[in-house]
Amino acid sequence: MKRIRKILVANRGEIAVRIMRTCREMGIQSVAVYSEVDRLSPHVLTADEAYLLGPAPSTESYLNMDKIIEIARKSGCDAIHPGYGFLAENPHFARKVAEAGLIFIGPRPDTIRLMGSKTESRKIMQQAGVPVVPGTTRPIKDVAEAEAIIDSIGGYPVMLKAAAGGGGKGMRIVRNSSELPRALEAGRNEALNAFGDDTIYIEKFVENPKHIEIQVIADEHGRVLHLWERDCSIQRRHQKVIEESPSAVLTPDVRQRMGETAIQAARACGYVNAGTIEFLVDEDLNFYFLEMNTRLQVEHPVTEMVLGLDLVKLQIMVAEGQPLPFDQQDVQAQGHAIECRIYAEDPFQNFAPSTGKIEFLKNPEGPGVRLDSGIASHSEITMYYDPLMAKLITWGADRQEAIARMIRALKEYQIHGVQTTIPFCLAVLQHPDFVEGKFNTGFVEKYWKSPSAAAQPDARMLAIAAALRYFTEQHEAYLNGELKAASDQQVVSAWKIRGLKEMLRER
Repeated sequence: MKRIRKILVANRGEIAVRIMRTCREMGIQSVAVYSEVDRLSPHVLTADEAYLLGPAPSTESYLNMDKIIEIARKSGCDAIHPGYGFLAENPHFARKVAEAGLIFIGPRPDTIRLMGSKTESRKIMQQAGVPVVPGTTRPIKDVAEAEAIIDSIGGYPVMLKAAAGGGGKGMRIVRNSSELPRALEAGRNEALNAFGDDTIYIEKFVENPKHIEIQVIADEHGRVLHLWERDCSIQRRHQKVIEESPSAVLTPDVRQRMGETAIQAARACGYVNAGTIEFLVDEDLNFYFLEMNTRLQVEHPVTEMVLGLDLVKLQIMVAEGQPLPFDQQDVQAQGHAIECRIYAEDPFQNFAPSTGKIEFLKNPEGPGVRLDSGIASHSEITMYYDPLMAKLITWGADRQEAIARMIRALKEYQIHGVQTTIPFCLAVLQHPDFVEGKFNTGFVEKYWKSPSAAAQPDARMLAIAAALRYFTEQHEAYLNGELKAASDQQVVSAWKIRGLKEMLRER
C-alpha cells in the first residue's frame, strides 16, 4: 500500500477543479497542466502548482501523453488522475503512466482496452450472462453483411455505432434499407474523425428506452459494490444533458437486479476502481447492457449527493491499495438529486456552440445547491474544447423538492457573454412529462422541435418590457430635472425599477 502525496490532474475545467478540492481535503498536493488559452482558468488557479503544456489544440496540450508524464515526474507526483474525456479511457496512456513508475487513478490498462471496444465488451458481457441488446459482436464490412445481420436480429429499426466511440459520435438510427448505405458511410467517417477508428457495429434499436446507468466501485481485494443508479434519459444528439438519482421509474426489484447485474459485469472484466455500467431500459423495465465507461462520469455528483460519498476520494483510496471502507448493505440513498449540465451552446439555434468572454457571472446559492464550475467572471469560452462550463446539482428530500430547488437555482444562475443551455434546462424541468417522470431518450427530439418559436417573447414579457422602459425614462427625466415631483406625479423608486428588471430577467 502506497500513500499518495501529490497528484497531477490531467484535465481542465470543472472536473479538474472538482478533483483538486478532494485532494486538498485529503492533504494531497495537486498539480495542474494547461494550454496557452487556459493560463488563467480556474483549475490553474486552484492547484498548488501549474505547468504549461503547449498551444491551444488538445493534440498539442491535453492529449500530449509524454509531456504530461514528464511534468508529473519532474514535479514529484505519485499519481495521475485523468478525470473524464481526453486521456481518461486511453489504455496506452494508462500503461505509460505505470511504466513511468506512477499510479494511474483508474482501472488497469487491459480493462480499459477491453471495455473501450464496444464489440469486445459485448462479447465479454454475453459470456458472463449479462443481458445485451441483440446485435453483432464483430465489425461490419459492407452493406450486404449489414443487411444480413439486420435480418437475423429481427429487422429494422437498428442503431449503427462506432466500436471505439462515445458521446454520441458515429451513431446513426436506421429505419429502413434505403437509409443504410448513407448512414453506414456517414457513421464510419464520423467515427474515423473522432476516434481514429472507423469500425462500426449494429444493435437492434430499442424504441422509447430509458438510459439508466449503475455506478460501481471495486477495490484490489475483490470487493465490488454498486452505488445505485442514475437516470440519464434527457439527451440531445445522444449526449446527456440532465441526470438524476434515483430513477423515478425503477421498482425496488428491478433496481436490485440491475445492481447485481452491474456487479456481475464488473467482475467479468476484472474491474478495479470507479466505473459505470450503462443500460437501456424498455417500457416493460427489461434492461440491456449498453456499454461500460471505465472512468469517473460527468454526472457522478448526483450519486454523491444521495449517498453522502466522495467518489474521487474512493478512487484515490483504491489506487493506494486500500480496501473499500463499507459493504453493500451500507449503501443507502437519502433523498433525490438532479444535475443540469450548463453548456456554452445556443439551444434556440440547434445547440450551436457559443464562444466569447464571460462578461458577468452570478452563481446560484442556497439550501441543497451544489455547483461544480470550470469558469470565472474573467473566463473566455473558446472553440478548442468541449462547451461544458459547469454542472448545477440540487438535492431535495424527494424528487419534487429537488426539482423546485433546481428551478430556483437555474433562475438565479446568470451568465452573460455567451449563450447557455439554462433556458433549455428550465423548460425541461417545468415540462409536465418530466415532472411526472414520463420521459425517455426521445424527450428532447419530441418536445424541442421549434426552439426559435419558443424563443419569441410572449405578450406578458412585452408588456413588462414596455412598462419598464416607460418608468425608467420617467425616472431619468426626473433626475435630469425635466420633471418635478408633485402629489399627482409619483417618482418611481430605483428599487421598483430593479424589481421590474429582475422580473423581466426571470421571464
